[in-house]
Amino acid sequence: MTKDNENKTSEEERISRRRFIKSSGVAVGGLAVGGVIGGLIPWRTEDNKQQRQAANETKNYNQALMFFSQAEFKTVEAATERIFPKDHNGPGAKDLGVPFYIDHQLAGSYGFNSRDYMEPPFFHGEKEQGYQGRLKRREIFRVGLRELQNYSHQKYKKEFSELSTEEQDDILKDFESDKVKLSTISASGFFNMLRGVTLEGLYSDPLYGGNIDMDGWRMRDYPGDQMNYLDVIEEGFKKIEPRSLRDHM
Repeated sequence: MTKDNENKTSEEERISRRRFIKSSGVAVGGLAVGGVIGGLIPWRTEDNKQQRQAANETKNYNQALMFFSQAEFKTVEAATERIFPKDHNGPGAKDLGVPFYIDHQLAGSYGFNSRDYMEPPFFHGEKEQGYQGRLKRREIFRVGLRELQNYSHQKYKKEFSELSTEEQDDILKDFESDKVKLSTISASGFFNMLRGVTLEGLYSDPLYGGNIDMDGWRMRDYPGDQMNYLDVIEEGFKKIEPRSLRDHM
């Protein structure tokens, strides 16, 4: 074989190998990462990194159920939104994360009445004495939500979350005024507890799951957790951007 033929054959083999590597890289895709073939593929690593960072920034890992079932959570979403609905002033309870706040509270010490005396005997107390029963708050909520659904089916033949806003208001008003007769708990007692913890979720620090982005505070011009007011103490009322406990970390 002549020298020219040898050079021609060598060049053809080199081109053939390059084509094989290129085709193989396309065919195996992700499997080539970290291998010899993968090292030849120009992956857009910087773009992928930015995409992952953007995805993580939009996730709120505080919004996860710890106590409610999915069905219970839908009912709480609907009920709290009627107690504090979205309007021209700003977001409602749902957008402010109140249902998640309630779920997390019931999963913790609040739901277990860990700071309350819960031993018998149990007597019917005066209003000033507060709750005097044996059921824990998480148990009251579970019974209350079940009875809310039962009454909704009885009155409108639908799930509470499927009712119109007017129908939902009627159901809640019946609970508030004790028109609904329950054997285990007080209908008005459950409504008042639901209303109270809804307001807590609206105005608590976002650290606890509600008041997302501190918008509940903004609607009331509340400054949140400020370290001091030395820069505004000599002036009249001044609207300042609220701060969360997390801002001091």
